[in-house]
Amino acid sequence: MLGYGPLEPLLARDDIADVMVNGANRTYIEVGGKIQITGVRFRDNQQLMNICQRIVSQVGRRVDEASPICDARLPDGSRVNVIAPPLAIDGPALTIRKFKKDKLTLDQLVRFGSISPEGAKILQIIGRVRCNVVVSGGTGSGKTTLLNCLTRYIDDDERIITCEDAAELQLQQPHVVRLETRPPNLEGQGQVTMRDLIKNCLRMRPERIIVGEVRGPEAFDLLQAMNTGHDGSMGTLHANSPRECLSRIESMISMGGYNLPSRTLREMIAGSIDVVVQAARLRDGSRRITHITEVLGMEGDVIITQDLFLYDIVGEDANGKIIGRHRSTGIGRPRFWERARYYGEDRALAAALDAAEAGPEAAA
Repeated sequence: MLGYGPLEPLLARDDIADVMVNGANRTYIEVGGKIQITGVRFRDNQQLMNICQRIVSQVGRRVDEASPICDARLPDGSRVNVIAPPLAIDGPALTIRKFKKDKLTLDQLVRFGSISPEGAKILQIIGRVRCNVVVSGGTGSGKTTLLNCLTRYIDDDERIITCEDAAELQLQQPHVVRLETRPPNLEGQGQVTMRDLIKNCLRMRPERIIVGEVRGPEAFDLLQAMNTGHDGSMGTLHANSPRECLSRIESMISMGGYNLPSRTLREMIAGSIDVVVQAARLRDGSRRITHITEVLGMEGDVIITQDLFLYDIVGEDANGKIIGRHRSTGIGRPRFWERARYYGEDRALAAALDAAEAGPEAAA
């Protein structure tokens, strides 16, 4: 009557990252980066539809034939997507991106080999000295997890406002205001977009603005916020490399109907974003931070970047696990050095860069 029926045992397990229900008779899960089928079955498509409606109604959303697509979340912050008939031909399709009950930290990412200890120290400093950061990566590469890790190093006395489509960020600070978009109602009225949220939160005296996912013209508003004294703002977006991340921001702004010259847009991007952190999911299912890249500025019509950290794939072991290592590119003084000195972190930054150059650790 009240729970999630056959899904309950899957939602209780902490090792499952995703639950994918394709109609009443097929349910898949992702464990350790690999997808596998389960024995979970529903009585029929109507039972599955009832459970979908129960999940989305908890956060004031609805899913039925009139509005067959819905984004929602579970009480623990896990992200839920439902697409129902007539759009889904073989019965309702339910996808749940689960969140671990224990929030991951950068120290745990070091233990998993996602980043080297020196790289983690530099990410800590980047979070603390209020660099504007974009976390870029493909689907399921761990962007939101990485954003959560970075936000742990924000001081407790800063006012943070988060804007998301489905609230999933889990910030530890006491002074956080969480905002969430709203879809239109049956009459097509009442929609609140990400752009509306970002514009409004500029009037709420934020010190940092964190956008869960940038996927449209709200990129322009986020850049405006980064440019207007809200240092240390962060966001995530889908891209496969830092260079592609910057060009995607440019194309997303153009999608909003802004008729700005491309040089103007690039100058705005180069002046707003300090660091791009690239996450990737490798073919063996492991997740790695592959680039920590600085945005230096413009040279002609081109945005200039420099890599501080890179991940090199060396080979693979007998079990098909990829072997690689994080290495420093030997940059002695990053562009945010003066900012680090302003916040008293210049010695820690110098020590981390020296340690990284002295001997990058192999990460299996």
